[in-house]
Amino acid sequence: MTDTPTIAIVGSGPIGAAYARVVLESHPTARVVMFEAGPQLTERPGASVRNIPDADEKARARELSQGPQAGSLRESLGLPAGVVVEGMFTARQGTHLLDFGGEGSAHAPTFPAAAASTNVGGMGAHWTAAIPRPSGSELVSFIPGDEWEDLVSTAEKLLHANSAAFADSPIGGAIRALLDEEFGAELPEGRGVSTLPVAGDPQPDGTIQWAGADVVFGPLIEVGSPLAERFELRDLSLVRRVETEGARATGVTVEDLRTHVTRFVPADLVVVAADAFRTPQLLWASGIRPPALGHYLTEHPMVISTVALDGERMARFATEDDLKVELARRALNPADPVGAVNRIPSSEPDHPFSLQVMYAENPPFPLDPTHPHAGNTWGYVNMGYGARKQPRFEDGVTFDDAELDYRGFPNMTISYELGDQEKAEIERATAMLRRAGKSLGTFIAEPRLLPPGSSLHFQGTTRIGEVDDGTSVADPFSRVWGFDNLYVGGNGTIPTATSMNPTLMSVALAVRGARKAAADLAAADVTGSEGIPAA
Repeated sequence: MTDTPTIAIVGSGPIGAAYARVVLESHPTARVVMFEAGPQLTERPGASVRNIPDADEKARARELSQGPQAGSLRESLGLPAGVVVEGMFTARQGTHLLDFGGEGSAHAPTFPAAAASTNVGGMGAHWTAAIPRPSGSELVSFIPGDEWEDLVSTAEKLLHANSAAFADSPIGGAIRALLDEEFGAELPEGRGVSTLPVAGDPQPDGTIQWAGADVVFGPLIEVGSPLAERFELRDLSLVRRVETEGARATGVTVEDLRTHVTRFVPADLVVVAADAFRTPQLLWASGIRPPALGHYLTEHPMVISTVALDGERMARFATEDDLKVELARRALNPADPVGAVNRIPSSEPDHPFSLQVMYAENPPFPLDPTHPHAGNTWGYVNMGYGARKQPRFEDGVTFDDAELDYRGFPNMTISYELGDQEKAEIERATAMLRRAGKSLGTFIAEPRLLPPGSSLHFQGTTRIGEVDDGTSVADPFSRVWGFDNLYVGGNGTIPTATSMNPTLMSVALAVRGARKAAADLAAADVTGSEGIPAA
């Protein structure tokens, strides 16, 4: 190994950014080269497109992220019909369906809403920035509690966590008060109605500068920063293979999508953080095929609805002047659909699902002007319950070497099924959602279960495990079993059933992996060994 080890990172979302930053801050001479198949959307790499004030510019940035459904296929925006609820768990603009029906499309008849983003910053350029902490059975049992607390705290700092972003909203406060009247007495202490923790920085005018991968990159993309001198981000660069020799990754083969020239880039350590479907696809295409690869797929089955807020109930806790102030603040960034956001977090065993309640002055779909709740003075809330999906080997993505997708990779087939436990929890969550809606006003969209894949929170396909027994892809530090220097990152590494937005958890796991990777690089520097030592 040279005195200046090179780390190749595949994927530029918050997870890849966390690996890059932690390794460079931990190792004094390491160099990171990051490869992203999509384009850079914003002047600041990885910034959230939600911060773009001009609606046309924002729409263009989103379209550029839509992979095979951009450009000439613009009419297919990558959104399942009837589930476009911007700011909730559902598919949103800036994504492209995996099973889009065209040439080279994936096969996902049982998981039709599965989507991805292809751009610098990944889904972090389009996400809702929700970062609740996992709890209970969502936690990884083989990571000690004190270490987990440190990992999560570090992840929150990297993401610019804000636990009270909407706490000063009187409209949000009124919604919380009404929900607390309905549920407060039956929820455990510390797990009651509260604001939703988000990633972003409050601005003096009351708006939020939403976080993307850019805040995780931090000094890596700041002009003049010493760390920036050791970091290189290459967009429109498609990694075709991870090259290996025995138990070591030797680098990556990359196609420049501008010139279509392919070349090998040597590396001392490789991290694949492409997403929960394209990470296992790249490993498979590279001949790296542990038994659990692509399997144990989970997400959050989603039940959503929209409610017109009842003026008399809201007026018990907020005034019309409060409403005017709220609307004036919202008008500062009318293209950002997310207003005050409240939640009820999961608490086991009685409430093993997570509720998000998002205020908006307009419903997320056209409402007939003659509808009795059209133009509702106090506005609306979009509400969604996320339930758990238990990991099963049978649920997952498989790859066909004989059929290539639109990028020339072994094509995907996704298999997914809800079991009796999931169906029972969805039924309970739906009943809870009805209670929540009735406490706030009148349903203008009845509770409904969204198509599988709508959450965009795809987990388990590169899951970590405590032992190499065939039920996991990587070790407790996210290092692929059987390899000394190949790591995976992203929501796919999560091995548990969760009901909440997983980005914070994935970044925490990435911090753990990156610390291990940096330590191994340092140990190899000292020993001069040809291989990075195993744990």
